[in-house]
Amino acid sequence: MTVVGHLINGEMRSDAVRTQPVYNPSTGEESKQVALASVATVEEAIAAAEQAFPAWRNTPPAKRAQVMYRFKALLEEHADKICQLIGEEHGKIAHDAAGELQRGIENVEYACGAPELLKGEHSRNVGPGIDSWSEFQPLGVVAGITPFNFPAMVPLWMYPMAIVCGNTFVLKPSERDPSSTMFIAQLLQEAGLPNGVINVVNGDKEAVDVLLTDSRIKAVSFVGSTPIAEYIYSTANANGKRCQALGGAKNHAIVMPDADMDNAVNQLLGAAFGSSGERCMALSVAVAVGDAAADALVSKMRIAMESLKVGAYSNPDNDFGPVITQAHQLKVNGYIDSAEADGAKVVVDGRNPSVEGFDGGFFVGATLIDAVTADMQSYKEEIFGPVLQVVRVNTMEEAMQLINDHEYGNGTCIFTRDGEAARYFSDNIQVGMVGINVPLPVPVSYHSFGGWKRSLFGDLHAYGPDAVRFYTKRKTITQRWPSSGVREGVSFSFPS
Repeated sequence: MTVVGHLINGEMRSDAVRTQPVYNPSTGEESKQVALASVATVEEAIAAAEQAFPAWRNTPPAKRAQVMYRFKALLEEHADKICQLIGEEHGKIAHDAAGELQRGIENVEYACGAPELLKGEHSRNVGPGIDSWSEFQPLGVVAGITPFNFPAMVPLWMYPMAIVCGNTFVLKPSERDPSSTMFIAQLLQEAGLPNGVINVVNGDKEAVDVLLTDSRIKAVSFVGSTPIAEYIYSTANANGKRCQALGGAKNHAIVMPDADMDNAVNQLLGAAFGSSGERCMALSVAVAVGDAAADALVSKMRIAMESLKVGAYSNPDNDFGPVITQAHQLKVNGYIDSAEADGAKVVVDGRNPSVEGFDGGFFVGATLIDAVTADMQSYKEEIFGPVLQVVRVNTMEEAMQLINDHEYGNGTCIFTRDGEAARYFSDNIQVGMVGINVPLPVPVSYHSFGGWKRSLFGDLHAYGPDAVRFYTKRKTITQRWPSSGVREGVSFSFPS
């Protein structure tokens, strides 16, 4: 059986002392194995990155950008292959995988602007004959730890910007679906990146802990669940590293009485069930203001959900595919059981759907649950599956309070025709990414991505302008060349 290894110093390495199965979630069958890196293997990757850093640091930003231009072209050329690998190991339908890849490519496009992003600032004559300027200098060896749900996009949030800023990179992707991530890294090598600048080690907590504690790693970026994000952030900080750790979410959509209900339903279908709900920006709670709005929403959602198709990635007519593992399938079903036991009403039940020809797949159908309350476990915790819960409230203020009281603050949106209500909502909601009639307000590549509260640990958001700040350190230089023969006297006053 094929074993996915590691990319270290430009070469594929096999470290198969410990391995783990990789499943095709559409069939439930083991398709290959992934090697779990030993401490020595991770240290070898760090050493390769450290050795490559001095030369890469001194490579002009324009030449770094040229590698990214070639990389973008290769990603587009091999898009079908990448989407196939995502489908085989994650279960995403081809159209969804293509959307993920495109959003990743947009971050590569932004990285192509490295000369503009890194040029710093200059001021002449800040004092008599004194000039001052700032530079953005790379940190050194940096690391990224990425989740299973976006094996192409999330790594592309990280290493293109880190690399064009002059750093070298060690990536630890998810061991559940490693092949597309590895293939993309090999394309970056093909684009002309010097050996050692990008290294990929597959592994589990043993590999992660090396990245968090090794003194040669200067910064760590992470995307995943909140408990792990807290561990990553605290451990990295305790070891003197810069860290950004993006955690979990419980994203709410307020549906106002004046909303275009048909449009809201169409938007909620994709935002709640796309990618099987395995998105940190998925809308998992619809907060309906008033019983009339709630009744209309539930009725229209129930009818619209009858035509949704869950199935294998290989059929492009399917709307969404399986969840990542059998254990996760059971976990999502358990949350539905919990909501029902707590008194909520399961309007559309997605537990144990029948998918012809794929009886062993890890499928959960689209599920709609009404009459959910804030004290239920299924409301408090992130389900990360194709489940939309409906909470009924009487006023917009009550809806906003519900959102502001939740421990997560990743994304939210409001459906309304009222501009005053939309403005009040965007000004006062305690969430990092806000949509007005936009259900998935994921920022474009030249902005930055990140939530509030327990959805983000660290001061800077992911990709975009914040990435330049995260992957560099500012140096400010103040310079004067006294005129020939002029000697200054001693001054003990603070310079002004």
